[in-house]
Amino acid sequence: MIYHPCLFSDRPYMSDPLSEVVRLLHPRAAFANIISGKGNWAVRYSEFGLPSFCIVLKGSCLLTVDRHEQITISAGDFILLPTTPAFTISSFAPVPPVYLDPNKVVRGSELRYGEQEGSPDMRSLGGSFLFDCSDPGLLVSLLPKVVHVQNSVRLSQLVQMVSEESTGQKPGSEFMLSRLVELLLVEAMRSAAAGNAPPGLLRGLGDERMARALKQMHARIDHPWTVDQLAKISALSRSAFYERFTRMVGVAPMEYLLAWRMEIAKDLLRDNGLAVSEVAERVGYGSTSTFSVAFSRHVGQPPSRYARSE
Repeated sequence: MIYHPCLFSDRPYMSDPLSEVVRLLHPRAAFANIISGKGNWAVRYSEFGLPSFCIVLKGSCLLTVDRHEQITISAGDFILLPTTPAFTISSFAPVPPVYLDPNKVVRGSELRYGEQEGSPDMRSLGGSFLFDCSDPGLLVSLLPKVVHVQNSVRLSQLVQMVSEESTGQKPGSEFMLSRLVELLLVEAMRSAAAGNAPPGLLRGLGDERMARALKQMHARIDHPWTVDQLAKISALSRSAFYERFTRMVGVAPMEYLLAWRMEIAKDLLRDNGLAVSEVAERVGYGSTSTFSVAFSRHVGQPPSRYARSE
Protein backbone atom coordinates (compact mmCIF):
# COMPACT_ATOMS: atom_id res chain seq x y z
CA MET A 1 0.00 0.00 0.00
CA ILE A 2 1.27 3.45 -0.91
CA TYR A 3 0.65 6.02 1.80
CA HIS A 4 -0.47 9.33 0.36
CA PRO A 5 -0.95 11.87 3.17
CA CYS A 6 -3.19 13.93 0.95
CA LEU A 7 -5.56 11.00 0.57
CA PHE A 8 -5.82 9.94 4.19
CA SER A 9 -5.62 13.17 6.17
CA ASP A 10 -7.28 16.54 6.29
CA ARG A 11 -4.04 18.21 7.31
CA PRO A 12 -2.25 20.34 4.70
CA TYR A 13 0.82 18.55 3.35
CA MET A 14 3.47 19.68 0.91
CA SER A 15 3.94 16.51 -1.14
CA ASP A 16 7.21 15.61 -2.84
CA PRO A 17 6.22 14.52 -6.38
CA LEU A 18 9.58 12.87 -7.07
CA SER A 19 9.29 10.65 -4.00
CA GLU A 20 5.73 9.73 -4.93
CA VAL A 21 6.79 8.63 -8.41
CA VAL A 22 9.53 6.40 -7.02
CA ARG A 23 7.08 4.84 -4.55
CA LEU A 24 4.59 4.15 -7.35
CA LEU A 25 7.30 2.30 -9.28
CA HIS A 26 7.68 -0.18 -6.38
CA PRO A 27 11.43 -0.73 -6.94
CA ARG A 28 12.26 -4.17 -5.63
CA ALA A 29 15.88 -5.00 -6.33
CA ALA A 30 18.99 -4.28 -8.34
CA PHE A 31 21.78 -6.47 -9.62
CA ALA A 32 25.30 -5.38 -10.49
CA ASN A 33 28.31 -6.93 -12.18
CA ILE A 34 31.92 -5.82 -12.29
CA ILE A 35 32.77 -5.02 -15.91
CA SER A 36 36.37 -4.45 -17.01
CA GLY A 37 38.32 -4.10 -20.23
CA LYS A 38 41.93 -4.10 -21.39
CA GLY A 39 43.53 -3.40 -24.75
CA ASN A 40 41.33 -2.99 -27.82
CA TRP A 41 37.80 -4.34 -27.47
CA ALA A 42 34.17 -3.73 -28.35
CA VAL A 43 30.98 -5.39 -27.12
CA ARG A 44 27.56 -5.05 -28.73
CA TYR A 45 24.54 -5.70 -26.48
CA SER A 46 21.12 -6.45 -27.93
CA GLU A 47 18.05 -4.58 -26.69
CA PHE A 48 17.21 -5.27 -23.03
CA GLY A 49 14.06 -3.18 -22.61
CA LEU A 50 14.32 -2.65 -18.83
CA PRO A 51 16.15 0.07 -16.87
CA SER A 52 19.86 -0.49 -16.43
CA PHE A 53 22.78 1.50 -15.07
CA CYS A 54 26.56 1.72 -15.11
CA ILE A 55 29.16 3.67 -13.18
CA VAL A 56 32.78 3.88 -14.30
CA LEU A 57 35.27 3.17 -11.51
CA LYS A 58 38.54 3.41 -13.45
CA GLY A 59 39.67 4.61 -16.87
CA SER A 60 37.31 5.49 -19.70
CA CYS A 61 35.59 4.03 -22.76
CA LEU A 62 33.08 4.82 -25.49
CA LEU A 63 29.33 4.24 -25.20
CA THR A 64 27.14 4.26 -28.29
CA VAL A 65 23.43 3.84 -27.61
CA ASP A 66 21.25 3.26 -30.67
CA ARG A 67 19.72 6.50 -32.00
CA HIS A 68 21.89 8.55 -29.66
CA GLU A 69 25.22 10.33 -30.07
CA GLN A 70 28.36 8.46 -29.02
CA ILE A 71 29.73 9.63 -25.67
CA THR A 72 32.92 9.12 -23.69
CA ILE A 73 32.36 7.88 -20.16
CA SER A 74 35.11 8.20 -17.57
CA ALA A 75 35.82 7.37 -13.94
CA GLY A 76 33.05 8.81 -11.76
CA ASP A 77 30.45 8.93 -14.57
CA PHE A 78 27.03 7.38 -14.00
CA ILE A 79 24.82 6.16 -16.86
CA LEU A 80 21.13 5.30 -16.59
CA LEU A 81 19.27 3.83 -19.56
CA PRO A 82 15.53 3.79 -18.72
CA THR A 83 14.69 1.34 -21.54
CA THR A 84 18.17 0.01 -22.44
CA PRO A 85 17.99 -0.18 -26.23
CA ALA A 86 20.78 -1.95 -28.10
CA PHE A 87 24.18 -0.33 -27.45
CA THR A 88 27.90 -0.76 -27.97
CA ILE A 89 30.59 -0.21 -25.35
CA SER A 90 34.19 -0.17 -26.53
CA SER A 91 37.77 0.98 -26.21
CA PHE A 92 38.88 3.91 -28.36
CA ALA A 93 40.47 1.82 -31.13
CA PRO A 94 37.92 0.50 -33.67
CA VAL A 95 37.63 -3.31 -33.57
CA PRO A 96 34.83 -5.73 -34.55
CA PRO A 97 32.40 -6.08 -31.64
CA VAL A 98 31.58 -9.23 -29.71
CA TYR A 99 27.80 -9.72 -29.58
CA LEU A 100 26.13 -10.44 -26.22
CA ASP A 101 22.55 -11.01 -25.06
CA PRO A 102 21.97 -9.06 -21.81
CA ASN A 103 19.35 -11.61 -20.73
CA LYS A 104 22.02 -14.32 -20.67
CA VAL A 105 24.60 -12.47 -18.58
CA VAL A 106 25.19 -14.31 -15.30
CA ARG A 107 24.35 -12.02 -12.39
CA GLY A 108 27.13 -11.38 -9.92
CA SER A 109 29.94 -12.58 -12.19
CA GLU A 110 32.72 -10.36 -13.53
CA LEU A 111 32.66 -9.56 -17.24
CA ARG A 112 36.06 -9.04 -18.87
CA TYR A 113 36.40 -7.47 -22.32
CA GLY A 114 39.49 -7.62 -24.51
CA GLU A 115 42.72 -8.97 -23.03
CA GLN A 116 41.93 -11.37 -20.18
CA GLU A 117 45.18 -11.01 -18.25
CA GLY A 118 46.69 -8.04 -16.46
CA SER A 119 45.33 -4.94 -14.78
CA PRO A 120 42.32 -3.51 -16.70
CA ASP A 121 42.38 -0.14 -18.44
CA MET A 122 38.69 0.32 -17.65
CA ARG A 123 36.68 -0.94 -14.71
CA SER A 124 33.01 -0.32 -14.00
CA LEU A 125 29.88 -1.57 -12.26
CA GLY A 126 26.85 -2.29 -14.41
CA GLY A 127 23.45 -3.68 -13.55
CA SER A 128 19.69 -3.50 -13.86
CA PHE A 129 16.60 -2.65 -11.81
CA LEU A 130 13.54 -4.75 -11.06
CA PHE A 131 10.13 -3.22 -10.34
CA ASP A 132 6.94 -4.65 -8.90
CA CYS A 133 4.75 -2.02 -10.54
CA SER A 134 2.64 -2.88 -13.57
CA ASP A 135 3.64 0.29 -15.41
CA PRO A 136 7.43 0.81 -15.58
CA GLY A 137 6.69 3.18 -18.44
CA LEU A 138 6.16 5.78 -15.72
CA LEU A 139 9.96 5.95 -15.32
CA VAL A 140 10.54 6.03 -19.06
CA SER A 141 8.18 8.99 -19.46
CA LEU A 142 10.19 11.05 -16.96
CA LEU A 143 13.74 10.63 -18.21
CA PRO A 144 15.80 11.16 -21.35
CA LYS A 145 16.85 8.00 -23.20
CA VAL A 146 20.36 8.35 -21.80
CA VAL A 147 21.00 9.90 -18.39
CA HIS A 148 24.69 10.82 -18.09
CA VAL A 149 25.80 12.17 -14.71
CA GLN A 150 29.45 13.13 -14.27
CA ASN A 151 31.52 13.01 -11.08
CA SER A 152 28.73 12.13 -8.64
CA VAL A 153 30.27 10.82 -5.43
CA ARG A 154 26.82 9.98 -4.06
CA LEU A 155 25.86 7.82 -7.05
CA SER A 156 29.24 6.09 -6.94
CA GLN A 157 28.74 5.22 -3.29
CA LEU A 158 25.19 3.98 -3.87
CA VAL A 159 26.18 1.75 -6.80
CA GLN A 160 29.07 0.32 -4.76
CA MET A 161 26.59 -0.58 -2.02
CA VAL A 162 24.28 -2.18 -4.60
CA SER A 163 27.20 -4.31 -5.77
CA GLU A 164 28.04 -5.39 -2.24
CA GLU A 165 24.44 -6.26 -1.40
CA SER A 166 23.70 -8.09 -4.65
CA THR A 167 26.78 -10.31 -4.35
CA GLY A 168 27.04 -10.67 -0.56
CA GLN A 169 23.70 -12.44 0.10
CA LYS A 170 23.62 -11.16 3.67
CA PRO A 171 20.48 -11.25 5.85
CA GLY A 172 18.19 -8.35 4.94
CA SER A 173 19.79 -7.88 1.50
CA GLU A 174 16.42 -7.88 -0.30
CA PHE A 175 15.20 -4.96 1.83
CA MET A 176 18.51 -3.14 1.47
CA LEU A 177 18.47 -3.49 -2.30
CA SER A 178 14.93 -2.14 -2.61
CA ARG A 179 15.89 0.94 -0.58
CA LEU A 180 19.15 1.44 -2.51
CA VAL A 181 17.26 1.33 -5.81
CA GLU A 182 14.96 4.07 -4.55
CA LEU A 183 17.95 6.22 -3.62
CA LEU A 184 19.66 5.58 -6.96
CA LEU A 185 16.55 6.57 -8.89
CA VAL A 186 15.95 9.75 -6.89
CA GLU A 187 19.58 10.81 -7.25
CA ALA A 188 19.53 10.13 -11.01
CA MET A 189 16.23 11.98 -11.39
CA ARG A 190 17.53 14.97 -9.45
CA SER A 191 20.47 15.15 -11.82
CA ALA A 192 18.22 14.86 -14.87
CA ALA A 193 15.89 17.56 -13.52
CA ALA A 194 18.83 19.92 -13.29
CA GLY A 195 20.07 19.01 -16.76
CA ASN A 196 18.57 17.69 -19.97
CA ALA A 197 15.27 16.18 -18.86
CA PRO A 198 12.63 16.07 -21.60
CA PRO A 199 9.31 17.84 -21.08
CA GLY A 200 7.70 16.14 -18.09
CA LEU A 201 7.54 16.13 -14.31
CA LEU A 202 11.31 16.37 -13.82
CA ARG A 203 11.65 19.38 -16.07
CA GLY A 204 8.68 21.01 -14.37
CA LEU A 205 10.21 20.47 -10.94
CA GLY A 206 13.37 22.15 -12.20
CA ASP A 207 11.35 25.35 -12.72
CA GLU A 208 10.68 27.14 -9.42
CA ARG A 209 7.24 28.46 -10.39
CA MET A 210 6.04 25.23 -11.99
CA ALA A 211 7.33 23.29 -8.99
CA ARG A 212 4.97 25.23 -6.70
CA ALA A 213 1.93 24.18 -8.74
CA LEU A 214 3.09 20.60 -9.18
CA LYS A 215 3.67 20.12 -5.46
CA GLN A 216 0.19 21.42 -4.66
CA MET A 217 -1.42 19.22 -7.31
CA HIS A 218 0.29 16.17 -5.83
CA ALA A 219 -0.36 17.15 -2.23
CA ARG A 220 -4.10 17.75 -2.73
CA ILE A 221 -5.04 15.43 -5.54
CA ASP A 222 -8.69 15.37 -4.46
CA HIS A 223 -9.01 19.17 -4.70
CA PRO A 224 -11.08 20.50 -7.64
CA TRP A 225 -8.17 22.44 -9.14
CA THR A 226 -8.61 25.05 -11.83
CA VAL A 227 -5.99 26.63 -14.06
CA ASP A 228 -6.69 29.99 -12.38
CA GLN A 229 -5.92 28.58 -8.91
CA LEU A 230 -2.70 26.96 -10.08
CA ALA A 231 -1.62 30.11 -11.90
CA LYS A 232 -2.11 32.08 -8.68
CA ILE A 233 0.07 29.58 -6.77
CA SER A 234 2.76 30.05 -9.42
CA ALA A 235 2.44 33.85 -9.30
CA LEU A 236 1.71 33.99 -13.02
CA SER A 237 -1.18 35.11 -15.19
CA ARG A 238 -3.50 32.37 -16.37
CA SER A 239 -2.20 32.45 -19.95
CA ALA A 240 1.47 32.64 -18.93
CA PHE A 241 1.04 29.74 -16.52
CA TYR A 242 -0.80 27.58 -19.05
CA GLU A 243 1.84 28.18 -21.75
CA ARG A 244 4.79 27.63 -19.40
CA PHE A 245 3.33 24.51 -17.79
CA THR A 246 2.50 22.95 -21.15
CA ARG A 247 5.99 23.69 -22.47
CA MET A 248 7.81 22.43 -19.38
CA VAL A 249 5.66 19.42 -18.48
CA GLY A 250 4.68 18.45 -22.01
CA VAL A 251 0.91 18.45 -21.43
CA ALA A 252 -1.70 20.98 -20.30
CA PRO A 253 -2.21 21.36 -16.53
CA MET A 254 -5.59 19.59 -16.35
CA GLU A 255 -4.33 16.79 -18.61
CA TYR A 256 -1.38 16.25 -16.28
CA LEU A 257 -3.65 16.25 -13.24
CA LEU A 258 -5.91 13.65 -14.87
CA ALA A 259 -2.95 11.40 -15.70
CA TRP A 260 -1.60 11.61 -12.16
CA ARG A 261 -5.04 10.92 -10.65
CA MET A 262 -5.24 7.80 -12.81
CA GLU A 263 -1.80 6.62 -11.64
CA ILE A 264 -2.91 6.99 -8.01
CA ALA A 265 -6.22 5.29 -8.78
CA LYS A 266 -4.46 2.32 -10.38
CA ASP A 267 -2.23 1.97 -7.35
CA LEU A 268 -5.19 2.11 -4.95
CA LEU A 269 -7.15 -0.43 -7.01
CA ARG A 270 -4.15 -2.80 -7.11
CA ASP A 271 -3.15 -2.82 -3.48
CA ASN A 272 -5.88 -1.65 -1.17
CA GLY A 273 -9.02 -3.65 -1.84
CA LEU A 274 -11.06 -0.44 -1.89
CA ALA A 275 -14.44 -0.09 -3.53
CA VAL A 276 -14.43 1.85 -6.80
CA SER A 277 -16.55 4.56 -5.13
CA GLU A 278 -13.89 5.03 -2.42
CA VAL A 279 -11.09 5.27 -4.98
CA ALA A 280 -13.13 7.78 -6.98
CA GLU A 281 -13.54 10.00 -3.94
CA ARG A 282 -9.89 9.83 -2.96
CA VAL A 283 -8.70 10.99 -6.37
CA GLY A 284 -11.14 13.88 -6.61
CA TYR A 285 -14.29 12.51 -8.24
CA GLY A 286 -17.62 13.13 -6.56
CA SER A 287 -19.36 10.72 -8.92
CA THR A 288 -18.37 7.06 -9.30
CA SER A 289 -19.77 6.96 -12.82
CA THR A 290 -17.75 10.01 -13.88
CA PHE A 291 -14.61 8.43 -12.45
CA SER A 292 -15.34 5.12 -14.18
CA VAL A 293 -15.75 6.85 -17.55
CA ALA A 294 -12.49 8.81 -17.09
CA PHE A 295 -10.59 5.72 -15.91
CA SER A 296 -11.87 3.59 -18.80
CA ARG A 297 -10.84 6.22 -21.36
CA HIS A 298 -7.38 6.65 -19.82
CA VAL A 299 -6.52 3.03 -18.93
CA GLY A 300 -8.55 1.14 -21.51
CA GLN A 301 -10.75 -0.84 -19.14
CA PRO A 302 -13.22 -0.11 -16.32
CA PRO A 303 -11.76 0.26 -12.81
CA SER A 304 -13.55 -2.85 -11.49
CA ARG A 305 -12.08 -5.02 -14.23
CA TYR A 306 -8.65 -3.46 -13.73
CA ALA A 307 -8.78 -4.28 -10.00
CA ARG A 308 -9.67 -7.91 -10.71
CA SER A 309 -6.95 -8.32 -13.33
CA GLU A 310 -4.30 -6.90 -11.03
